[in-house]
Amino acid sequence: MAWMSHGATAQKAGVAGICMLKTLCIVIRKFDFLVIGSGVAGMSYALQAAASGKGKVALVCKTQIEEANTAKAQGGIASVTDLDVDDFNKHIRDTLIAGDYISDRRAVEQVVRHAPEGISRLVEWGVHFDKKDDGTFDLHREGGHSEFRILHHADDTGYEIQRGLIEAVRNHPRIVVLENHFAVEIITQHHLGIEVTRRTPDIECYGAYILDPDTHKIDTFLSRVTVLCTGGCGAVYATTTNPEIATGDGIAMAYRAKATVKDMEFIQFHPTALFHPGETHPAYLITEAMRGYGGVLRLPNGEEFMQKYDKRLSLAPRDIVARAIDKEMKIHGLDHVCLDVTHKDPEETKHHFPNIYQKCLSLGIDITKEYIPVVPCAHYLCGGIKVDLNACSSIRRLYAIGECACTGLHGGNRLASNSLIEAVVYADAAAAHSLSHIDDYSFNTDVPEWNDEGTLSNEEKVLIAQDAKEVEQIMSKYVGIVRSNLRLKRAWTRLDLLYEETEELFKRVKATRDICELRNMINVGYLITRQAMERKESRGLHYTVDYPKHAYDQMM
Repeated sequence: MAWMSHGATAQKAGVAGICMLKTLCIVIRKFDFLVIGSGVAGMSYALQAAASGKGKVALVCKTQIEEANTAKAQGGIASVTDLDVDDFNKHIRDTLIAGDYISDRRAVEQVVRHAPEGISRLVEWGVHFDKKDDGTFDLHREGGHSEFRILHHADDTGYEIQRGLIEAVRNHPRIVVLENHFAVEIITQHHLGIEVTRRTPDIECYGAYILDPDTHKIDTFLSRVTVLCTGGCGAVYATTTNPEIATGDGIAMAYRAKATVKDMEFIQFHPTALFHPGETHPAYLITEAMRGYGGVLRLPNGEEFMQKYDKRLSLAPRDIVARAIDKEMKIHGLDHVCLDVTHKDPEETKHHFPNIYQKCLSLGIDITKEYIPVVPCAHYLCGGIKVDLNACSSIRRLYAIGECACTGLHGGNRLASNSLIEAVVYADAAAAHSLSHIDDYSFNTDVPEWNDEGTLSNEEKVLIAQDAKEVEQIMSKYVGIVRSNLRLKRAWTRLDLLYEETEELFKRVKATRDICELRNMINVGYLITRQAMERKESRGLHYTVDYPKHAYDQMM
């Protein structure tokens, strides 16, 4: 009778029905709004949907709510606030330049012009940003920005945003937070026995199958609106600033459901992660704001090198800086380069970057006196699930916001600190659109339960762990900062073999988080590789030696 206590608990969390089938407890939960992901995008949307009073909101977290990638963002959030020196047109121009002019201008306009409203909402929800003595925001400048427009909270802005939103979410009576729940698949007509292809019109989302951590069974979550806010895919690389949970789950689920996925070749490698071989998932990020503050990139012998690559020196956009560092490391046989702030006032450095100072000090590096060892690593995905200006995907009733979505804002390369504000602005757009249509949607109660047959042995778990490491190595070696047709073809071949093996295994074992994450990593790796192969040019973050674009690129 243990299922009865679980049922009582689940009922409080919005369970619509529990039935017995083959002596197993089958749980069906109904929520008007199903939000999968708990970063700034997911929580911003959940708060606005809940405030409408139009229904119950489920916020599904893969791990603990505090562990979203938002919390790792150190530098800040971009918005035009100082109108004496800055304006929307400057921010728009900077974004288009950074994106190598393949951004969707409509998306750029939407984010930039609505950014101040987004900042106001965050402040209303309890987020604090540093201010000067006169009460105005203390603004930073980062690479690619023509003005000081980065709002921040010391050097842990993402953590502060996450803290403020978590408090607001936990205090809202219409939001149910489900931690350690793993989304396995989104539900469409395919699960009703209807053939669905990429040419099928009007594919519709009815919710998701979600793994319960307590019962280890996959429950059916029905919804009127489903929102994917699952973050990026940095964990498909061997070294990344992303946490281990960033396995591209939402993108892979949407792709398998036949949603349109776009611009996956544009993987941003942050130029300056702290070089510390023991930390790879996540690697510790040395914020771009430190270069905006005056940090200078040098070789370990003290020699500057950015003058060889860009007139903006250490404040050039991330793709240029990352490729320059990669080139210098290869030329000199180095495993890292250095960032120098020793010429800055020590107390000012400690004040602006207290967490970086303490982190480095814990490794025996006093950044006020010594260089910081840095190396590029996978950081941010500019592509993802293609959405329109309302955050609607190509699947009806399915929205995508945050890093898993391709809004068109970033184009070929993300401008520093544009990601957090994009998430806030598009969460508002998604909320406005979905709330205006929610009354048109109903629950589809014909959805079948998940087939929970199969077993998993310890030997198979070893295979899964090894295959995940192989994906990381394939992506890092062949689909990294610098690519070629030969490397991409090799990645394609290796991933295809892993795909076949993993799908065969998935069909005969019980679904677990480990094997589902592996499937997602392989799917995402395939998408990055395929779309990189399809782009026959060097553009933005996608650099290939087979299609050099400029004399500058010839140097790389």
